[in-house]
Amino acid sequence: MARYTGPKAKLCRRFGENIFGTPKYDKILEKRKYPAGDHGNSFRRKISDYGIHLKEKQKLRFTYGVLEKQFRNYFKKADKMKGITGENLLRLLELRLDNIVYRMGIGVTRMQARQLVKHNHIVVNGRRVNIPSYICKANDVIEVSSKSKTKKFILDNLDVTRGAANCEWVTFDTDSMKGEVLAIPAREQIPVILDERLIVEYYSK
Repeated sequence: MARYTGPKAKLCRRFGENIFGTPKYDKILEKRKYPAGDHGNSFRRKISDYGIHLKEKQKLRFTYGVLEKQFRNYFKKADKMKGITGENLLRLLELRLDNIVYRMGIGVTRMQARQLVKHNHIVVNGRRVNIPSYICKANDVIEVSSKSKTKKFILDNLDVTRGAANCEWVTFDTDSMKGEVLAIPAREQIPVILDERLIVEYYSK
């Protein structure tokens, strides 16, 4: 699956926040919390209504690291589900296996969590799954594969993320390297700051 490989600091500066979670981008934003470019700190242009909707959509897409076609497919699926389309879209993205591996602290970033899944380090309900976009369900058990539990880079990751507050809808035990999806998250349990209604309006035009 293709993914964005461009400069991530520029994206954080474009959106004015650290959408990737890595501490180094917080430091960059402290120094330069304005768009990149020669006129980023001085040039101010009024953003159109379309631009506001597009920016919110791009922000969510880059946060979860999915490309445009895949993101559009998630929206179509969310639109057919019962409930509020914007919230359904966020739930689908949150329930991706790579995101849950990130939420559990097995991967320090979503990009790293994606690599862990693709390289066969993750087991779901006793079965090895190497598809980052695999949608997990409530009561799914996710753990590090037995052969990978002694890998230094995974142990280092857990040392970095140990004690970090996990989302309340997932659990993870560092000692056994096993966790569980307790429930489908409600909107208030998804720690992503954006207005998903703008994304729904963007695709409705």
